[in-house]
Amino acid sequence: MAATDTALGNKGTLGDWLIRLIKGVMVGIGFIVPGLSGGVLAVVFGLYEPLIRFLANLREEFLKNLLYFIPVGIGGVLGVVAFSAVVDFAFTNYAAQFTWLFVGFIFGTFPSLFRTAGNQGRRAYHWLVLIVAAAGTLLFMRWMETANSIALTAGFANWLLSGALIGLGVVVPGMSPSNFLIYLGLYQPMASGIRHLDFGVIIPLMLGGALCVFAFAKLVSWLFRKFHALMYHLILGIVVGSTLAIIPSGVTGWVIAVCALLFAFGAACSYGLAKLDEKHPHESII
Repeated sequence: MAATDTALGNKGTLGDWLIRLIKGVMVGIGFIVPGLSGGVLAVVFGLYEPLIRFLANLREEFLKNLLYFIPVGIGGVLGVVAFSAVVDFAFTNYAAQFTWLFVGFIFGTFPSLFRTAGNQGRRAYHWLVLIVAAAGTLLFMRWMETANSIALTAGFANWLLSGALIGLGVVVPGMSPSNFLIYLGLYQPMASGIRHLDFGVIIPLMLGGALCVFAFAKLVSWLFRKFHALMYHLILGIVVGSTLAIIPSGVTGWVIAVCALLFAFGAACSYGLAKLDEKHPHESII
């Protein structure tokens, strides 16, 4: 703990701050890209459990935790607002390539996540939970792709609902809020509202998201304390299932090579971030 406190007080803090900013950007992008899950990326980048603990126990070391998550929050806003047009263009014109980049991000941190899941022991039924969660998530996401959409009218109440779905995507890794918003016919107007900084859209989104997260944070935090290995293997299964679900098909020709390079790049980047996390574990900071 003393070593971590020292690291936080020296010049290396800027590097840690920038790493958390980058992670926040990636999580923010995950919330606005259909098929991806910001919650899964938060798990992948080691942010999920400490964030849930913080939100469930706001009075415990509030300032210290707040300072830790400030760059994550800034990065999340940048990922959603500043990159919304870029992401929309990239996934409209180069969906397969950028999907493989994100698959690489997830793949690169899987060894670290797997070790974390087993650091308090691993039993046979944990493997069963992982497999069932992976299969269930994959089937559910495939069903969402084929479900007929419902068009809801844009308005304050439905933006609150949209924010609640986004908040649920924070609390429940693997759930892609964007997929649900597409199903409800709210994704395009939401993306347009964010892109044009329409606070009539942004404020109820933030309010709905905050209400949902705070409502479930204590429950999820308690589940992690009581059933650490079970919860992590459940989330591991969700990560595996949701990742398999977003892998694009029909890639041919030179695009295969590009996808392979982007996958390798994403995996190398996230593996490096995971290794840095091991040097300065987030559990010690929080």
